[in-house]
Amino acid sequence: MSAQPDRPARPDVTEPPLTLSGIRKTFGRLVALDDVSLEIPRGRTTVLLGPSGSGKSTLLRSINYLEHPEAGVIDFGEADGNGRFALDRPLSAKQVRALRSRSTMVFQQFNLFPHLTALANVTLAPIEALGQSRSAAQERGRELLEKVGLGAKTDAYPDRLSGGQQQRVAIARALAMDPDVLLFDEPTSALDPELAAEVVAVLADLATEDRTLVVVTHSLAFARRVADKVVFLEDGKIGLDGSSDDFFESTDPRLRRFREVVSSV
Repeated sequence: MSAQPDRPARPDVTEPPLTLSGIRKTFGRLVALDDVSLEIPRGRTTVLLGPSGSGKSTLLRSINYLEHPEAGVIDFGEADGNGRFALDRPLSAKQVRALRSRSTMVFQQFNLFPHLTALANVTLAPIEALGQSRSAAQERGRELLEKVGLGAKTDAYPDRLSGGQQQRVAIARALAMDPDVLLFDEPTSALDPELAAEVVAVLADLATEDRTLVVVTHSLAFARRVADKVVFLEDGKIGLDGSSDDFFESTDPRLRRFREVVSSV
């Protein structure tokens, strides 16, 4: 049975993938990522799965340099080499800005500025970091809030929004930066099921738009719905790197046990 029966066929994407090579991250004696290498295809959705403590969130945060690996290379595949970041020494402030201009993170917690409206939260970074004019940023911000179903909430402050609505504002804010890669760290884990469904619907729509998404989640139903590629991590190492069907149809005892345990929660 296909893992994605509702997804239409999409053309191949010819852009080079985001490549992670030999990523190593330790916390004291704990090896969180142990020589992790993988390719993240452009225009597709890659889902990171694994038990708690497997390294999936650490890997996601490393892509945005919120964690600082001690070794490895992050390469966005740019022909001029400017998108290649060697991690064997700390990145400079300029390098960090360059890396983060290519990827944007959406967190479990929404991290909205409480004193700013939904529209102001979405437009702040494009104005301050990208140098967009206020009028252009606001026009784009309204389009994005409409896109995530919040066109009527542009002037609402975060304390007047539900958790699901706040997370959708956070997604619009990430989209406003027009990054190469969108990173989602358990975007529905802080929400009750009804509000989580609102966010899942938005993410499912994004997954059909040939955007490059990398998502950490514990929800197998969500992963089955959106994933083109699944990476299963355990003990800081990759246990599977394949298609959605490779994961969901695998007869490997460890993967079967993981699917059964997570599905029963």
